[in-house]
Formats: sequence, C-alpha cells, structure tokens
Amino acid sequence: MDIKLKVDASGLSCPLPILRATQGMKTIAPGELMEVVATDPGSVKDMAAWAGSTGHTLVEQDSANGKFRFVLRHK
Repeated sequence: MDIKLKVDASGLSCPLPILRATQGMKTIAPGELMEVVATDPGSVKDMAAWAGSTGHTLVEQDSANGKFRFVLRHK
C-alpha cells in the first residue's frame, strides 16, 4: 500500500482527529492514500461517518494496543 501521508492524532479527543484528517486530505491528490492513527475510541465511529459524508473511502481499519489506525483514499 502506497501511503502518501501519515497523520498522528494520538492523544487528541474528538473532534481533533477528524480535523487533522480533513487538513491532511487537502494536501494529497485524488486517489492517494492517507493513514490516520488515533487513540480516541470515538474515532472509530467518527472516521467512518466522516469518510461517508465527505465521499472519501475508508480502505482499511484496525486497532492494537489502544491505537486505532485508518487508511483513507482521497475521493
């Protein structure tokens, strides 16, 4: 997987992980991938809802050791 941008939103509470993802998407081209890592459990639901409402695609999602990882494709 060719990830163009990695965003670390660890330690940030809602809505900051979503705001960081929004800012990150503005820096990559359509079709490119961005990875977001967050520690806020609410980010699981929030990231899926944000991707759906913006038209971006949530390609992959996983969690380990209290960190939630999301890979999103720019629309």
